[in-house]
Amino acid sequence: MSFVRTTPPRPVEVSAVFPELAPLARPAIRLHPRPGTPSVGDSSVGGPLMWPAGEPWPHCADAHLHVDTGFRESPTEVRLARRLRSRWRPDDQRPALTPEEAALSARNAAWLAERYEASPPWPADCPVPMLPVAQLFLRDIALLRPPGQADLLQVLWCPYEHEPHYKPATALFWRSAAEIVDILTTPPEPYEADYPGYVPEPCVLAPEAITEYPNILDLSPELQRMLEDWNRWQAAGADVDVSYAQNPRELYSLHLGNAPGWKVGGWPPWGRTDPYRRYCSVCEAQMAPLLTIASREWDGGAGRNWAPQEDQAAALAGSNYPGQNPSQPTGVEVGSTDNMQIYVCPTSPEHPHTDLIQ
Repeated sequence: MSFVRTTPPRPVEVSAVFPELAPLARPAIRLHPRPGTPSVGDSSVGGPLMWPAGEPWPHCADAHLHVDTGFRESPTEVRLARRLRSRWRPDDQRPALTPEEAALSARNAAWLAERYEASPPWPADCPVPMLPVAQLFLRDIALLRPPGQADLLQVLWCPYEHEPHYKPATALFWRSAAEIVDILTTPPEPYEADYPGYVPEPCVLAPEAITEYPNILDLSPELQRMLEDWNRWQAAGADVDVSYAQNPRELYSLHLGNAPGWKVGGWPPWGRTDPYRRYCSVCEAQMAPLLTIASREWDGGAGRNWAPQEDQAAALAGSNYPGQNPSQPTGVEVGSTDNMQIYVCPTSPEHPHTDLIQ
């Protein structure tokens, strides 16, 4: 890892103000993905995988109904469009492709034409190659707790929405990196994605260990009422923002609970639904959060307090130009700018995982 990102100190120490919350603290690792050129030997989001050459690339065999969303493009088209948007300036003139980008666009057009001639222009019943979402090495992400001698986690998804929850289907692979000798150099790609947000941009990571507290929806009614006691907040000192006096719970939710963005471990980011426990389909153990796939690294307004210290200037400045939002480095967008939470069995991580949108 060649760069560092640091979460700003919280306005108050939660366990000092509310010792009752101390037993609920959980470790988490914020991944802080940023656009880059990761290699197969790096932990990354959307980067190349250390995939064994002799092992078939995962394909999604579910039915993929052709519904014209008006958004479908090839992954190459999505990435080229992002490059152009990143170069847009106030004159609103469309940037020209570089020679390298023009050649890539031409190759992509020829490839698509060949595919369309060879088969119908949609994968109704055809297995779809999955896209890399994340590759995480244990040396970088100590919270992974992989099974056996594995030290590498690879996460992929199908870039089509699947019923009944209308989200990409995910696949997890645990590996021992030392056992991979020959690496697949040109994995297959799907010829289109339902939405650009299902095509992750290659990003390098700056993992940061933090301590998290539950989303307020994960707290008991008694603890939620406790957070409404403004007198206890005042006892925390001068750094407590008095604008939250009428709704102290917001101070906790916006500044002190679980962190936004891509992360391993920690607490789930509830909101689309109320919390509900998830249990392993094999052994019935209560499943644990493994990975949060986030549409945003931080939200606007008060949510910018979670932007790393190194990104505060960019977070405050923001951007009025498409594709230049500093809080969306991965280009991923799930749901309505929500999060996808992946859960695993804590006793046997190789048991089937589960996921949901929050």
